[in-house]
Amino acid sequence: MAGDQVTLLDFWSSPFGMRVRIALAEKGVRYEYSEQDLRNKSDLLLQMNPVHNKIPVLVHDGKPVCESLIIVQYIDEVWKEKAPLLPSDPYQRAQSRFWADFVDKKIYDFGRKIWTTNGEDQEAAKKDFIDSLKLLEGELGDKPYFGGETLGYVDVALLPFYCWFYAYETIGNFNIEADCPKLIACCKRCLQKESVSKSLKDPQILYDFAVMVRKKLGLE
Repeated sequence: MAGDQVTLLDFWSSPFGMRVRIALAEKGVRYEYSEQDLRNKSDLLLQMNPVHNKIPVLVHDGKPVCESLIIVQYIDEVWKEKAPLLPSDPYQRAQSRFWADFVDKKIYDFGRKIWTTNGEDQEAAKKDFIDSLKLLEGELGDKPYFGGETLGYVDVALLPFYCWFYAYETIGNFNIEADCPKLIACCKRCLQKESVSKSLKDPQILYDFAVMVRKKLGLE
């Protein structure tokens, strides 16, 4: 598919955009990156995602695909010759989708609450966050990756939040690895892959960004 035109509309700190970047890198897909100003949304973004007006959006030969998990599934199906992300077995595919959805509904929400709240709200978010990670760790078991022997769909869903963990820990004053050592070991293993390491942002830069947002919210 050398003639494909692929553009990613994204915002640099978005964990959802990072998912798409990992998937594209795993598949070896060349694409144009289009950084979006989320305060002053471009006509292209509004045109390509008229329902939600959100990033990321993958534009493939002029046709938009929205919502990060759907985009990753689309990438897996279109560029299926290399590095399959979803298992071929229907039951295992369903389980992968379940846990990726779990990451969206639990890990993102509780993680965000940790760095956008203080006091009791933050403490509650930290407990819920760790409890959710422990459930994920149980699903991982003793496998090297959520995908088994290779990087898979759930790994791609989770990994962008791993580079945010430093911000969560520093702002919330807790240690994730102490409670979830296997999960952290899996994330570190994934980071050894160039497709992952080059797609994720530096944790220190994300922490600085989070602190800036907290100051704007009057939390610092």
